[in-house]
Amino acid sequence: MPTPLFAYRKYWAECFGPAPELPMSRAEMDALGWDSCDIILVTGDAYVDHPSFGMAVVGRVLEAQGFRVGIIAQPDWTSAEPFTVLGKPNLFFGVAAGNMDSMINRYTADRKRRNDDAYTPDNVGGKRPDRAVIVYSQRVREAYKDVPLIIGSIEASLRRIAHYDYWSDKVRRSILVDSRADLLLYGNAERAVVDVAHRLAAGEPISQIRDLRGTAFVCKKLPADYRVIDSTHLDVVGPVEPLLSPYVDTSGPSCAEGGPEAAATGECGVELMDPAGTGAPSTATAVAAVEAEPVTLLDRPREAGPSVIRIPAYEQVRDDPPLYAHASRILHKETNPHNARPLVQAHGDREVWLNPPPIPLSTEELDWVFEQPYTRLPHSSYGEARIPAYEMIRHSVNIMRGCFGGCTFCSITEHEGRIIQNRSEDSIIREVERIRDTSKAFTGVISDLGGPTANMWRLACKSEEIEAKCRKLSCVFPGICKNLNTDQTPLVHLYRRARAVPGVKKVLIASGLRYDLAVETPEYVEELVRHHVGGYLKIAPEHTEDGPLSKMMKPGIGTYDRFEAMFNKYSQAAGKKQFLIPYFIAAHPGTSDEDMMNLALWLKRHKLRADQVQTFYPSPMATATAMYYSGRNPLHKVRREGEQVSAVRGLSQRRLHKAFLRYHDPDNWPLLRTALKKMGRANLIGNGKVHLVPPRQPAKRHARVPADARPFATQHNGLPRNPARRRR
Repeated sequence: MPTPLFAYRKYWAECFGPAPELPMSRAEMDALGWDSCDIILVTGDAYVDHPSFGMAVVGRVLEAQGFRVGIIAQPDWTSAEPFTVLGKPNLFFGVAAGNMDSMINRYTADRKRRNDDAYTPDNVGGKRPDRAVIVYSQRVREAYKDVPLIIGSIEASLRRIAHYDYWSDKVRRSILVDSRADLLLYGNAERAVVDVAHRLAAGEPISQIRDLRGTAFVCKKLPADYRVIDSTHLDVVGPVEPLLSPYVDTSGPSCAEGGPEAAATGECGVELMDPAGTGAPSTATAVAAVEAEPVTLLDRPREAGPSVIRIPAYEQVRDDPPLYAHASRILHKETNPHNARPLVQAHGDREVWLNPPPIPLSTEELDWVFEQPYTRLPHSSYGEARIPAYEMIRHSVNIMRGCFGGCTFCSITEHEGRIIQNRSEDSIIREVERIRDTSKAFTGVISDLGGPTANMWRLACKSEEIEAKCRKLSCVFPGICKNLNTDQTPLVHLYRRARAVPGVKKVLIASGLRYDLAVETPEYVEELVRHHVGGYLKIAPEHTEDGPLSKMMKPGIGTYDRFEAMFNKYSQAAGKKQFLIPYFIAAHPGTSDEDMMNLALWLKRHKLRADQVQTFYPSPMATATAMYYSGRNPLHKVRREGEQVSAVRGLSQRRLHKAFLRYHDPDNWPLLRTALKKMGRANLIGNGKVHLVPPRQPAKRHARVPADARPFATQHNGLPRNPARRRR
């Protein structure tokens, strides 16, 4: 077992004690009595000393180990000078893009540039570069080329191997190669970063740190003591030999006994299954007789010693989409920290090596991480500037990490893991009390008790032995695993205890709710509906049709109906008028125009009108992104002639799918009418309840201009200005 985070011997600099806030300038370092920083963290976010912000967590965890940690937040990347503001660190630079991927932060799902950034003071956009980890790393190398460079954050974590890049529409190399970093830490990485810091402080070169879980690095050749397993032996890509029919009578003479004449005339009596998988038998014309031999599994040979799985090289997945889907499937199968094996992927003459995922933090360790001396405030240098992301979560409490849902469009599992890491109830309540006692803006409302998912706290496999062997991508798809403990009564007790804290008026649940789990504990649904919903509850069925849902790994719409009935029942019993706000995704791989039409009809029957529409965003390393790029389904064994998955690529079709979700918007009616006619569904055009869109556009009404308004032209048109209005 790994060393607990709180059991390391402290570094000598612990004598300085914890800083009121981690320094961002030389003046702050001088005030703390520091002559230098041991570790400097570079981030694309504003520095907010709150446990919901990654750099604050990493910084405070390292500080608790005795290291002096400085922060360079949102530096000007046009030169190397801003990266020297704190001087040269004694141990290493840590580079991160921030809480969000810099490309997703900067661009919409339609590749349009955003003008704002919720993680920047006053919501100003453009304060971080595209592909921030690569750009920051290059500037750090330019400033101090001999200092160890370690990259992390979700941007680096999801780009640790060759990956499809939606914004350039091509497969890019591992971010390790482009950033020239010494080491990549993926996931939340507290274990890895603490271990690396202590080993570097002890004088160990970073080039020799190669055995650490949750890390990736570039090497020129593989260790000699490792046995290499070709991943295509685990998951065959290519033509498949016909299978022997299980219904054939094999008691007759073999081809060998009948001689070549029997083989030539097809009298062997052996049938082969149709290679296409239809099950139609065909008579073999030639079959070689062999004696039965024991079967040896290719991925578990008898040779002793460590093994590493070689997935297809960058050049192969770049040029061969089925191999990309295959590599994605292997990567996701090797995410259980208890049975995952190292992976290696060639990039030219170099190898990118991925160590297995880290062992999840224990409850005691996670409590220790969240109970560091965070100020829960933005850095004082920002003054009165507003940081929207902070304002949204400043009175929220994170109670767990990880997600075993396995939704293919989401990357939480690849980043935080499938095994839930839980905080203790006492630690959570202490944080609620700390918010009450220290926040001047606290009005008595805790905005959220949750995490990646609202109701997975303390849910786990019933058997540690089964959990250690399991390679399933989801514990709840296609149905809830019989080995999963779904009892949410401990969460009910936590909610009741939190709202009983003196000074707390309301505890809201804002994190995403797994309603398929919630219905397994009706007491939980009742507690949630009666006391923790602020009028609206957001849940995400994502779609209504089985085709897209199977590609998303989401439950059928019948489960939503079951939850809705319980929600309405308990709301009515509580005398409250409350509403469910369902979220749906447009343009997900495997979604047809007909699927979106049926979803629109479902929305109309239920009298739901979507205000905002979520369009599928192909984020790096997600399984759905592999479907989008390759046209294959990596949820099953990948075959070149196997299942094809349609991808909604063109902007016009993406707009159509979004229009179906907003069928009630008159601006979308012309597009929908044209599409319905092409689909042969003109019967849905009309003014009745069974129709989706009316046959004509509504009359346009001119906007009324108030008498005191000042009209202006949106662009110069060379015409004289409008005369001023007369006062009445």
